Amino acid sequence: MELELAGIQKSYQKKKVLKNISLTAGKGSCVGILGGNGSGKSTLLSILAGVQKADGGAFLYQGEDLLRNSAKIPSVLGYVPQGNPLIEELNAWDNLRMWYDRATLRKELEQGALAMLGIGSFLKTPVRKMSGGMKKRLSIACAVVAKPKILVLDEPSAALDLVCKENIYRYLEQYKAEGGIVLLATHDMQELELCEQCYILKEGVLEAYQYDGDLHHLAGKL
Repeated sequence: MELELAGIQKSYQKKKVLKNISLTAGKGSCVGILGGNGSGKSTLLSILAGVQKADGGAFLYQGEDLLRNSAKIPSVLGYVPQGNPLIEELNAWDNLRMWYDRATLRKELEQGALAMLGIGSFLKTPVRKMSGGMKKRLSIACAVVAKPKILVLDEPSAALDLVCKENIYRYLEQYKAEGGIVLLATHDMQELELCEQCYILKEGVLEAYQYDGDLHHLAGKL
């Protein structure tokens, strides 16, 4: 397997938030992590992104532990947090220019990831005037500047309209088709259709879950 989480642990004071979290994922796959509010989903993703430190365990990509070599994470992994990481005072173009050189940005807007995400339609819009869907698509655009092999998304389509969701889903399907690995935390049933594997995180424990379309059963598990 390309990616493996092995025994990741995290505690806040005396509360164990993550208890020996383990999973594997191969190229071109999407892993969905479900859980209620406060279940630890965001904590787990932020650890993988190098934002927080784990108390133990390993995050292996192609056999290398990225938790022990966190300087390599930005070149391998793109992270889109639940909140807005953009600079509100700047427009889309200026936010992107903080990550992309001008030539690459032009190319990506014409025929790359940014074109697929529909960024060109709101380049001059200040972030403070953007819809939630615009902000989320722009956040993804900033996260994939280094063409990462792993994309970590914390509830990417929460509260978005159907058109914005479709733009994001289409991009993620293309990303998977090119061999990328997606890890996403979600409450959205539509997002589960992107996933080859699903897990439920509850009381710090991660267990595999086979979603069969039965929402009542899923709600009971959560």
